[in-house]
Amino acid sequence: MKTDIPTDPGERWEWIKFQLRMRRTSLAQIARELGINRSAVINAKALAYPRVERAIARQLKLDPIQIWPERWSSNGTPNRQRPARRESLSHDSDSRVITHCQSVVEA
Repeated sequence: MKTDIPTDPGERWEWIKFQLRMRRTSLAQIARELGINRSAVINAKALAYPRVERAIARQLKLDPIQIWPERWSSNGTPNRQRPARRESLSHDSDSRVITHCQSVVEA
């Protein structure tokens, strides 16, 4: 079956939601499966979010590049606006990471 995916971002998002409903799932269900907030899934509407895009595509039995060709390379890697967070953090052996909970307890 040939699927005509809209190129307009707003229409595409409505198409995605419709396709998910047809498969008896939703963006909220995808968020639960990924263990993230529903609003994080909705961010994929306007922002590149490879993890969410892969999960949506998997539910639709498509490749992410088919849904978001402008966000994915032909080799299947995401076109990132910025490097992954882990890649941009400095890992000095002398630095100590203090989490929010630790700073509150110590205060």
